[in-house]
Parts: sequence; C-alpha cells; structure tokens
Amino acid sequence: MNRREYLSTPMFEGSIKIMLLGSGELGKEVAIEAQRLGLEVIAVDRYEWAPAMHVAHRRYVIDMLNPNALKAVVRKEKPDVIIPEIEAIAVDALEELESEGFYVVPNARAVKIAMNRIELRKFAAEVLGLPTTRYRFAENPDEAVEACEEVGIPCLIKPEMSSSGHGHAKVLDPSPKVIREAYEYAVSHARGRSRRVIVEEFVQLETEFTVLSYRYVADNGVVTETCEPVEHWRYGEYHYIESWQPSSKPMDILNKAREIGIRVANGLGGFGIFGVEIFLTKDGRVLFSEVAPRPHDTGMVTMVSQELSEFAIHVRAAIGLPVPKPKVISPGASLAIYVDKDGIWAPKVYGVYNALKIPGVDIRIFGKPFTYKGRRMAVLLARGSTVEEALEKVRNASKYTFVG
Repeated sequence: MNRREYLSTPMFEGSIKIMLLGSGELGKEVAIEAQRLGLEVIAVDRYEWAPAMHVAHRRYVIDMLNPNALKAVVRKEKPDVIIPEIEAIAVDALEELESEGFYVVPNARAVKIAMNRIELRKFAAEVLGLPTTRYRFAENPDEAVEACEEVGIPCLIKPEMSSSGHGHAKVLDPSPKVIREAYEYAVSHARGRSRRVIVEEFVQLETEFTVLSYRYVADNGVVTETCEPVEHWRYGEYHYIESWQPSSKPMDILNKAREIGIRVANGLGGFGIFGVEIFLTKDGRVLFSEVAPRPHDTGMVTMVSQELSEFAIHVRAAIGLPVPKPKVISPGASLAIYVDKDGIWAPKVYGVYNALKIPGVDIRIFGKPFTYKGRRMAVLLARGSTVEEALEKVRNASKYTFVG
C-alpha cells in the first residue's frame, strides 16, 4: 500500500471503495471510521441488516463460504480495499482475488493462517518460535488418546476450525473412552469436514491480554507498533465480558506481550491492526494464544481510552495513512451485553436511561436484527480516573441494562 496523499468524495469518480466481508459490530465501527474519511463503504454478510449495513453505502447478502458468490460480488464492485471482518470466509477465493490484483487487508495468507488453529499453532510455535501451551495434533480418536497422554491431563481438545469456542472439550479424565468422546464432540462442531484437532495443555490463567499490533506506511517505510495492552477476562470460558486499558501488570510482563504482538504482526505481514491474544499463567508464563488479523472485540474499549480507536487505526493503515502511536487519554473499561433468549426479532435494549445517568458511561448498540442465545448485542463503555473506577461504572450500568 502506497502512502495516501489525498482522499476523494464517496459515490463519485475516484472515490476509495472499501468492502467489508462480515458486517458485525466490529465492521460497523470500521465503516463509521471509513465514512469519517469520505470512503465509500460496501457491507457484505450472510444475513440482511447486519450492523455495518446500517452505515454503508451499499450492502450485499451472500453465503461467504461460497467462493463463487464471494468472487462475484468483489468483481462486480471492484473495491480498492477488502477488509475481512469474520473467519467464516472462503479463503481460497480471497487468495484467487488477491492474485488478480485485489488488495486484501492485511492479506489472504494472514486470514487463512489465523482461521485455522493447527496452521496458526505451527506458524506461531514452529515458524516464529513463540512460547505457547504444550500441544499435539490428532486426526482420529486413537491419535487423540496418544496426544492427551503426551500433553497431560487436564487438557483441551479443539477442532481445527470453529467459531467462538464451539467444539472446545475439556478433558479431566484420562480414560480412552472419555477422550474419544471429547474428540468426537470437537469434530462434530468443526467448520467443514475436517477431523483434525489440536490437543492443548490446560493452564491456570492469571489474566489475558490483547495486544493490538499494527503495521502502516510511514515516511521512512513500513512501521510496526502496538497500543498499550488491553487486559480482559472471559464469560463462560470463550466470550469476553470485560476489558480494560491500561493494564496494571508489571512492565516486564507487558513488554513480553508487546514483543509477541510485534513478532506476530511482522510474521503475517500486510497492513492494518492485529488483535494478538496472550495468556499470563499463574506460574508466570507469557504465552501466545491466538490472533485476529483485524480489530478485536476486547479492543472496543479503545473507543473511550485511546486518542485513536483500534477501528480508526485499522482504516488509516489499510488505505496508506499515517498512524502516530495513540496515547491512552483516559483509563477505560468495556462490558459486553449478551442475550440469553433465541429468536427475538427487532430486540430492544432496556435500561439505557439509567445506565447513561452514570457520569462517564456510554453505550454502543449494535443493531442486530434478531437474537440467539449467547449473542452479543451491545457494549457498555466508561472512562474513569482509574481503571477500577471505569470498571465500577460499567458494572453499575450493567445492572440496569438487558436485552428483550
């Protein structure tokens, strides 16, 4: 990507088109930042009126795992920038489009590696040499039994590809019967027909970080930087519930996390932001976990804590604009609001009036047209004089806020 010297008017000759593949809440914020810069936004998703479609110039509903559908919409619109926002995409089609000259952010290879747990672990541990949990791979129940014995009990069995923790099985019993059942559970939730799994050491966590690493074009060439690490914890082991910035953990630990974030971003290449997930274990290990080659859900806190949010960084870097290292302007916290009911159409977020009476609290309602159990529908945000104060504010606001 060359440095950008000017920006044009959207919908007219010379406008810069960005196409979002996946139009959820993260894509919505990317679209809003793109709109602020006068970019032309095309939102694509598998269902009508996904969040980013509300703020896009045009929208398409397609099966994004269908390579022909994906290629057809890209070739029709001829976007200047393609930004994948989810993992469930026909990556082979992305690679083909990239070979035709289309620009994928950060690149099709990064998207392909990040969506596949086995390829990602090989890349992180065997190519980059990053510290990770102990692991083995397995392709059938017997291999899974052997892998669990080598990794040790307790351990986790995860399908090669799945979304949001689907198919994760925690193995507490070393008996072959239990392990085989866990293996079958994992592969039954896999995306596609793969029967490969990764067996991982189960670790006791002190906390988790997201290092938002980013690459952009500067006057002296390509620069790789990181934001201040975001600390977070998960709900139900898979979905994040709260995140905050800055972290109060010791500087040597944060520097190790930053170093991992930079090595991952440089290893994957391209431009834009990378949400690098990192474990801090109770025995003091700093371990690479996963990476999203796009803005990260835990990074929504940067909308209140940083000079530039992760979304502004992603758009700037994607189109060749400079990204001065953003300062943390205020301690901030986020708290995600989930729904526990299926099938509510045109859902309402209740309690907003009382939540927003709390000084420093804000809310982002995603505008998803229907619910399913465990779906994230909104996020509460707050600034405070300290992280603890910001967390207290979003927790108090959450006592009023629910979806129905």
